[in-house]
Amino acid sequence: MGVAERRERERQEIREKILDAARELFAEMGYEAVTMRRIAEKIEYSPTAIYFHFQDKTALLRALCDEDFGALARHFQSIARIADPIERLRNIGAAYVEFGLAHPNPYRFMFMTPRPPMSPEESALERGNPEQDAYAFLKATIEEGLAQKRFRPELGDAELLSQVVWEAVHGVISLQIAKCNDGWINWKPVRESAALVVEALIRGLTGESKPEGA
Repeated sequence: MGVAERRERERQEIREKILDAARELFAEMGYEAVTMRRIAEKIEYSPTAIYFHFQDKTALLRALCDEDFGALARHFQSIARIADPIERLRNIGAAYVEFGLAHPNPYRFMFMTPRPPMSPEESALERGNPEQDAYAFLKATIEEGLAQKRFRPELGDAELLSQVVWEAVHGVISLQIAKCNDGWINWKPVRESAALVVEALIRGLTGESKPEGA
């Protein structure tokens, strides 16, 4: 490895350290309470080093959003080839759960941490592109199901259906991440709960049951 390649690798490693520290602090303390100096202290770097990689906290937030929401969209691509939109919807629910369980800190930052609004123009991700926009992937699946008349006849709003599905599965993961383990509740396995939530949603929205053996 040459000098230039080594320096680039080191630069990327430092950048990831900064993003990891910021993500953790934002989720723990809230966006407004975290300063660039606090992030620098956490990884034992000078604030100057942080500003070398990110112009300000807004730029850091933008990079975090692009990285984490992009990762979720890529996570969905493994099920993009499922032809049946309802079966794909089942798999979206399962994939969302697995992402949240595997990446609790990014999930807390993405969906459980208040932060300033960010317009699509500020993101490197393309809004509406199912390969980069996880919500667009979900909505496209719902729209395909609607076009095939797979949902109940009174349900025709793809935006509303997409948000209902997202909200329901989010409830499972957010509760799993935030729950207190004090023994008051005998928590059932989260994947079992999530699968039942997804199946109940699909039955309620479509009237269809999961095929036997599926």
